[in-house]
Parts: sequence; structure tokens; C-alpha cells
Amino acid sequence: MPNDIAFLLLALTVSLVTMAAALPAVMGNVNAAARRAQAGVGLQALGWVLLLLSGWVESGAWQDRLFSSLSMACLAGGLALLAGAFDLWCGRPALDRIPTLIAVVLPVGYALGFSNYPFRVGWANGLLALQMAMVAASLARTPAVPVGRWRWLLVVSLLAQMVVTAWRGLLGAFFTESYPSFLSPHPVNYAFAVVANATSVLSLVGILLAHRDEAALALERLASLDGLTGVFNRRAWLAKANVELAVSVRYDHPLAVVMIDLDHFKQINDKLGHEAGDRALRLVASLLLATARTGDVVGRYGGEEFCVLMNHADSAAANAFDRRLRERLTDAASRELGFALSYSAGIAMRTAFDDSVQAMLARADATLYRAKAQGRARTFTLDETGLRLHAMETPSAC
Repeated sequence: MPNDIAFLLLALTVSLVTMAAALPAVMGNVNAAARRAQAGVGLQALGWVLLLLSGWVESGAWQDRLFSSLSMACLAGGLALLAGAFDLWCGRPALDRIPTLIAVVLPVGYALGFSNYPFRVGWANGLLALQMAMVAASLARTPAVPVGRWRWLLVVSLLAQMVVTAWRGLLGAFFTESYPSFLSPHPVNYAFAVVANATSVLSLVGILLAHRDEAALALERLASLDGLTGVFNRRAWLAKANVELAVSVRYDHPLAVVMIDLDHFKQINDKLGHEAGDRALRLVASLLLATARTGDVVGRYGGEEFCVLMNHADSAAANAFDRRLRERLTDAASRELGFALSYSAGIAMRTAFDDSVQAMLARADATLYRAKAQGRARTFTLDETGLRLHAMETPSAC
């Protein structure tokens, strides 16, 4: 019977080593979350290798203490890394302080109390079970980004491992005669070995699904964002603008479209080079994002043109946005670009329940053209009171 336990744990170790070797090849060029997951699985595999090695040396010898303590460090450290990976995949910062603290104190306490078998078994399994519970609880929280069902697969795996790990810890700490060694043929030990083998496969599936979901979201972001400026591209901006317009019509709240065109942009490219033009576009995009309110939609409409759809915004709010943007651009352009930069803008308001994004854009574009025709570096607003000049500043020079 002990040989059966040894075989099951050897099979678990082989599975984890295989997973650790396969994940980098399957995932390819990865980001921080996937790297943490790969490192976490790698440490888990190393931990089980060391734990099996400790069974091949004299019990209680210094080699046994070393291999076993290092094994606990790897197992707890691997869980802490996986916790960080799961948080990143859920759109949260990887700040798992408690799992990380457990990864530090567990091997230290284990090494210091190694000569006391009930203590070290209860200490190690109890803290590992607590660590699993913390990671499962973090995964069960509402994620900050849309994720698939993989997190519930991981929650089930972690909770199953937690139960058998805590059970084994209680058995070794308080009923030592029933569990006198790591390979004791006790039903709890069999349950632990079987559950560990099964959940290792489930965890691998969960990790791969999480990575796939993240890759899909990254592709979706790439398809939606302008590659140079990082704001929505024209197609994505129009799609989101149409959704927001429908909401605006349904609840009858005001909506504004601000169309912005950089002044003398061709001269910047011709005189200073396209790199200077690219830096100017990136600066304006970053200022638009910084100035926009929560719920506003910023996009690059084409070339040096940007559009902002402003939710719950009347003409006063749109004009205030324009004023803040001009002030920030005046301050930032000379400092970050080394030359002055200005823009012309047209603002159009939603005027009727049958209004459309294209109609609003057409009115904003016509209003923008009026600003260009009258000297640039100014904003015209078209609302229910008619066309009027809102803001004006000294034209740019390059």
C-alpha cells in the first residue's frame, strides 16, 4: 500500500514537471501574468521533486531537513506566484501580500520545527491550506475585466486541494499515530494524492484558458485601438458612439461631439519630420484622455483629426472640456515637443430623438471648417442657440 501512495505522488510530480516544461512552449512570447504562472508551476514541480528526494535520504538527517524545507519554500512560493498571475488575469494589481507572507514564513517555521513531526506536518499543511483558501477567495471576487469560466475551474481545484491538505495537516498534527510518515497508507493520504493528480490537470486547463482569454482580449484591443496614439480607432469609436447615442436618446440626456483638427500639421511633418508629427499626435491623444471625463469616448478619426463623444454633456460642459484641453496643450507642447501646437475644433450637440452619430459628425465637421476658415486655433459651438465662437488662442508656429 505505501508503494501505491509513492506511485501516485510520483505521477503527480511527473505531471507537474511536464506542465512546467510545456507551458513556455505552448504560451510562447508572454506577458507578466503568464510568466508568473509559468514560474509558479515550475516552483510547484521543483517542490514535489525535492519532497520525493527527501524520502530517499535518511529520515531526520540534514539532507532530509534541507530538501524538505526547500520543498515547502517552492510549493508556497509557487502558489504565491500563481495568485499574482490570477489577479493580473482578472484585471487587478498583483498584490497578494498574505500568500506571499505565507511563502516566507512557512519554510522558515518548517525548518526550525523540523525535529517535531506533528508540528511540521500541521504547520506546513495548515499554512498551505490557508494559502489555497486565500487564492480561491481572490479568484471568486468579481474581476475588473471580463473573464471566462476558467476562474471557477481554478476555484474548485483550489478548494478541493485545500480540503485534503488541511485534513492531512490535522491528521499529522493531532492523530500522528495514524499518519506517522509522508507515505503512510491512510485514506486521507490516498484522497490527497488522487485529488492532487486530478486538480493538477484542471489547473493546467484553467491556466491555458486564462491565457487564451487574455490573448483574445489583447487582439480585440489591438483591433479597436489606434496603433500610434492608443485611443480608439475610427471604426471602434463609431461603434461605441452609436451605443452611447442610443442610451442618450433612451434616457434623454444631452450628448456632445467634439471634433478636433491639429493646425498646420503638414508643416510640422515637412519642417520637423514625421517623428515630430507622431510625437505631437501622441501628446494630443494623451491630453485628450487626461482631460476627458469618465464615460467620454476618445478616438482618432483620421490623420490629425480626433473626436470626443461626451456623455451627459451640454454645450457648457463641452466648452469647459475644450478650455481645459487648450490650457493643457499650451503648457505641454513647448515643454514636451519643443514647439507650439494648437488645434481648431467644432462642437455639435444632439438635437433631436432621431439624430444620428453621422449627422452630429457632419455638423461638428462643418463647424470645425468654419473655425479653420476664420484663422484656426479656435473653437466654434453649434447648439440650439446657433453657431458661436467659444475659444480662441494664438495660432501655432513651427
